[in-house]
Amino acid sequence: MSTKAADGRVLDRARVTIVADNECDALSSPGAHEHRSEIVGIIESREPEFMVDDTTPGIGVFDALCFACHGYSALVTGWIGDEESTILFDVGPDADLWLSNAAKLRVSLEKIEAVFLSHWHWDHSGGFARVVAAITEARASHGLDAPVVDLHPERPNRRGLRHPAGHVLLLPEDPTIAELEATGATVRLLSEAHELGSASMFRASGEIPRQTAFETGLIGHVSDFGDGFIEDATIADERCVSFTVAGRGTSVLSACSHAGIVNASNEALTDTDHELDVVFGGYHLSGLAMEKRIDATIAALGELNPNIVAPGHCTGWRAKHALAAALPDHFAPSVVGSVYQLN
Repeated sequence: MSTKAADGRVLDRARVTIVADNECDALSSPGAHEHRSEIVGIIESREPEFMVDDTTPGIGVFDALCFACHGYSALVTGWIGDEESTILFDVGPDADLWLSNAAKLRVSLEKIEAVFLSHWHWDHSGGFARVVAAITEARASHGLDAPVVDLHPERPNRRGLRHPAGHVLLLPEDPTIAELEATGATVRLLSEAHELGSASMFRASGEIPRQTAFETGLIGHVSDFGDGFIEDATIADERCVSFTVAGRGTSVLSACSHAGIVNASNEALTDTDHELDVVFGGYHLSGLAMEKRIDATIAALGELNPNIVAPGHCTGWRAKHALAAALPDHFAPSVVGSVYQLN
């Protein structure tokens, strides 16, 4: 019988695969031991093409590498005994890229029970419609129910970011809720915290409480909800996902951390005495205004003492460099094709 934690079911193990991220790095040695590089996964999954000599197999690698993009997507699978549950956290901006990377990573689309959108930003939602349609078709071909698409109900018309030069950098429009319903998936509009996946192994947050003094939203961000663009640093529709592995603690996926990666981590630890395990996602500490928060963020994360920090996407190279220097034994950067085995 599975145990129950305050923040959801406790898993025996979990695997997180990064399907889309801003960087690729197949050659560096891994960081924390739970982190497997993309090239190791290729070697483990591909048959030798020929023998280099009597004892050495030759394996093709570079044609199997994933492509990077400005966006984020993570596939998460949890196990409790023989019970298994898989969700997809964001899709990234481009369906072709996601589907290509997923094929290279040998993702079984039919196993994906739910597709969760962290927030309405195109670099996380742009590929949703076609990817969800592909998942729906794959599940139907195996006699399985359509996947759940988990969305925040407050979808803006358009969003952007004020540039210091004076113009607004506009994001493309997010897919409409009607377009996602047309995929055949079951669309659920949820703004409160809830369990995620058919086996309730994962927990989706509601609006992330702002607790820290320095994490004050995305400076210069604007949104149009129907009456023109307004200042919208808060991005209140942003949500995160958490899960707990026995003997390790609670991990959090925070795609962009507009609410702050420390606030997201604190939210994941709400009503639980578990320690913080892995902090996945974009920490959004890039750009002149946001980089001022790097030192305070690292100090606060240090107090939370996560087992692993896995910064990717919008974190920025300055913040990654500082995190690696401050937490060298806990640093395992998120790059496309990475796999984290949490046992």
